[in-house]
Amino acid sequence: ILHGEESITILRKLPVEGRLVARMKVAQVIDRGDQGAFIYSEREIIDAETGDVIALNWRNTIARADGNFGGPAGPVRRARAVPERPADQIVDLPTLPQSALIYRLSGDYNPLHADPAVGKAAGFRQPILHGLCTFGVAGHAVLKAAAGYRPERVRSVNCRFSSPVYPGETIRTELWKEPDGITAFRCSVVERGIVVLNNGWAEIES
Repeated sequence: ILHGEESITILRKLPVEGRLVARMKVAQVIDRGDQGAFIYSEREIIDAETGDVIALNWRNTIARADGNFGGPAGPVRRARAVPERPADQIVDLPTLPQSALIYRLSGDYNPLHADPAVGKAAGFRQPILHGLCTFGVAGHAVLKAAAGYRPERVRSVNCRFSSPVYPGETIRTELWKEPDGITAFRCSVVERGIVVLNNGWAEIES
């Protein structure tokens, strides 16, 4: 499987402390034929004490070898293209060589992010960074450039993953200011000049 797309929508201010419960459901499975299958999942993040929904999470997981099962061919969520003009802002943020090991403490123990032998067996020169860690770096860039480090202004962040990042690389985020409070963005790795996150957009309150 591959992590294809990610979206987070924040509905309420995140509490400083407390207990949250996540409720996930598979919303749809799209048959892509020889291209595999798209698994769309939705998750509600709920304050366990009040029952309030704090945030909504949407994800596309690509099952590369599981198409042709006779399921529906759509509808497929369309990606939002970034503008073709030069970026309005650029933010470079480095990752640490041990970033994947630190992020692993969040509970994702996939050896692809920690074991060199597993990384090489998967076709990479070393373990790769978690996609959600890259997503977090992009979120940091959006928070800095588009929201002035005011997290209450960020309503949602959405993206499509296009290539993995190696821990220690620098992630460059290009940002474009669009109408209606939208900031489009795209991330690349400075050291290799390759796009790693594309079709990004965030909703920012004024």
